[in-house]
Amino acid sequence: MNDSVRPLLDIRGVTKRYGATVAVERVSFALEPGEIVGFVGPNGAGKSTLLKLVSTFLVPDEGSIELAGHDVVKEPLAARASLGYLAEHNALYDGMRVLRYLEFVGRARGLARAQLAERLAWTIGACALEAVTKKRVQECSKGYRQRIGLAAALIHDPPVIALDEPTHGLDPLQMAAFRDFLRSLAPGRAILFSSHIVGEVCDTCERVVAIHKGKLVADEPVSALSKRATAAGRTLDQELVRLLEPAPTPAPKETAR
Repeated sequence: MNDSVRPLLDIRGVTKRYGATVAVERVSFALEPGEIVGFVGPNGAGKSTLLKLVSTFLVPDEGSIELAGHDVVKEPLAARASLGYLAEHNALYDGMRVLRYLEFVGRARGLARAQLAERLAWTIGACALEAVTKKRVQECSKGYRQRIGLAAALIHDPPVIALDEPTHGLDPLQMAAFRDFLRSLAPGRAILFSSHIVGEVCDTCERVVAIHKGKLVADEPVSALSKRATAAGRTLDQELVRLLEPAPTPAPKETAR
């Protein structure tokens, strides 16, 4: 991290409980402008909970989260305006035509008419939606629905982008195009990319944050992971999976009689 650069996403000592269950425990990490950071963890690790905290759907019990300098608890409206969030199962209005849906989202985000027209043109082109703007959302393929959700997340030009399983349902060519698109978005923005596909994270991101049982277990560059994997005779995927596996409990030693 560069101490002279203010993070766009700053998570400090965040804890979230559901009753007696601690879903996220004292998690801290930050994203600077220009970073695409992979966020990985097994099912039940706390990944979804942390994304809901970042997207202001949940409030932390301890710690703080800032989006572009806005605290999600003290300044929730400003924080939400700074974030573009694509949920894994993004809820779209199936009966609306794609263009009308994006116009609706833009107006809900408070965009003025001229600004909305400019952002619509950009997002439709950037997300390659030209062929489906007149179709109803329900008529679109899974790949197009993912792009529509991404366009909705980007319509207000947010500095922070959080993506939960964004490549789910995409074919290999679409995934490659999506990686290129994310990299084109990165300058001036911070992108948190959550996925259970380890190889996809390593191909897309320069840094990986890993969570297991609600705790941060890794935060390091992909290059460092790769170097360590090579030295140990493991693949990059194997090295990252190793971080997410709980250490085996040593067998109790027998006491002499």
